[in-house]
Amino acid sequence: MLVGRPLSTSVAGTRHIAFPTTDHTKPRYSHKASALPLARRHLSAGGLRASAAESAPVEEEVDPGVVEGTDLRILKYPHPKLRAPDEEVSVFDDELKRIVKEMFLVMYASKGVGLAAPQVGINKRIMVFNPEGDKKKWLKEVSLINPKIVAESDGTDVDVEACLSFPDMQGKVRRHKWIKVEAQDLKGKKIKKKYDGWEARVFQHEYDHLDGTVYIDRLDEEGRKEVQPTLDKLIEQYKADHGDDYAL
Repeated sequence: MLVGRPLSTSVAGTRHIAFPTTDHTKPRYSHKASALPLARRHLSAGGLRASAAESAPVEEEVDPGVVEGTDLRILKYPHPKLRAPDEEVSVFDDELKRIVKEMFLVMYASKGVGLAAPQVGINKRIMVFNPEGDKKKWLKEVSLINPKIVAESDGTDVDVEACLSFPDMQGKVRRHKWIKVEAQDLKGKKIKKKYDGWEARVFQHEYDHLDGTVYIDRLDEEGRKEVQPTLDKLIEQYKADHGDDYAL
């Protein structure tokens, strides 16, 4: 799940969601092989730290635990369902509508802006997001079934991302500035969309989850080194709670 809403501040074409980003090195990956949920931690950085001109309070994402109205729970790394293959949806029924409704409940309870089905233990190609992260702005809600990227910008930018499946960490991730998407709605009707800026980043984060890719896979060497101690703690905690059935 992706955390955070967009900020208006940008420098040299790069939007800064949470913290200033100056790393514009070439990406280490091809986006065509992947896709994330984000957390709302990235509401904060009002501008470049170098200028120290602006600042804003940080609203942390939360682990909601038990959420009223659903049995769905956020899975933490290294749960194997985060890496498992996700099947396409073939039946568009009331059960699908229920899943999507409950995914939104979990997303809002977590103060997130997006959520992918494998993050709540459902290995289906389903994602939901609301770029505003505000349940009162329900007209902004997006639910996509069997999404796929059909075109993407050559241009990329870098921003800080976090994910509720990876608590207490964050890192700089390079994403395409815009993408064109084909998907289906809750009735199975085919739809086409173009997302840019913040919405493109939210989509790409969640879409990655549907391919078994998580945002730490996109960190550069330095970024991965920074989060590795926290990852090690998550692995040890998972092993203590669930044994050796995990996937890195």
